[in-house]
Amino acid sequence: MAKFSKALAGLRRINLEGLRWRVFDAKGQVLGRLASQISTVIQGKDKPTYAPNRDDGDMCIIINAKDVCVTGRKLTNKFYHWHTGQLLGVTEIKIVPLFHSLSIEVFNLFFLSYAFLIQLFIYIGHLKERSLKDQMAKDSTEVIRKAVLRMLPRNKLRDDRDRKLRIFAGSEHPFGDRPLEPFVMPPRKVREMRPRARRALIRAQKKAEEQEQSSGYSGKGANSSGQRRKKTIQLRSEDPETSVFLPQVILSDVLRR
Repeated sequence: MAKFSKALAGLRRINLEGLRWRVFDAKGQVLGRLASQISTVIQGKDKPTYAPNRDDGDMCIIINAKDVCVTGRKLTNKFYHWHTGQLLGVTEIKIVPLFHSLSIEVFNLFFLSYAFLIQLFIYIGHLKERSLKDQMAKDSTEVIRKAVLRMLPRNKLRDDRDRKLRIFAGSEHPFGDRPLEPFVMPPRKVREMRPRARRALIRAQKKAEEQEQSSGYSGKGANSSGQRRKKTIQLRSEDPETSVFLPQVILSDVLRR
């Protein structure tokens, strides 16, 4: 249970009375579709008693977060950005009281008449980024957490709903003694083929048919010429009386080619 100490933290702050323990299996599920279902359950929108000002959502346990899927090229093209502060150094500013140039009224405004030092810590924010592929390798649970939290309304109930979200990279979790209810994902309607890919396939099929037809025509022409040659040979061998007309037949064959 030591490795699940972080997963068990914060349960005392949640009123578990009347809540269900829903289990989501992220294996093979699309990230966005899974996050939309989790955000619906964690807000309690699947209950008839839903109210936007109350936190009636159920506990959500997500397993196999490392096996979640994404569509398209999001694995390499999607990036997470954040800013960080870097301590560059300490700047000392020395203030020397100017007694001869200040009047008594102005001098009374200062609570010190000696030189003092002000240390200023200068922070400059730098933009950091990390691809979805690197984030999955580093911590796959944060991918689902960010996807769900960014679908929740940004109000005072957001932190309470975040505590009801328990994500695990594998199939093991410390809530085996709870009355768990597996969540059945709705069937996904997947198109057989994208319109652009379908049009490309139709064009390729038409091109292949045209090539077959053109090759068929050339084959027919070759066969007909071969038959004419056979006829001329038969005329030469079988009918010697018509040998006078053979050059005309051969000449017409050459001209047709």
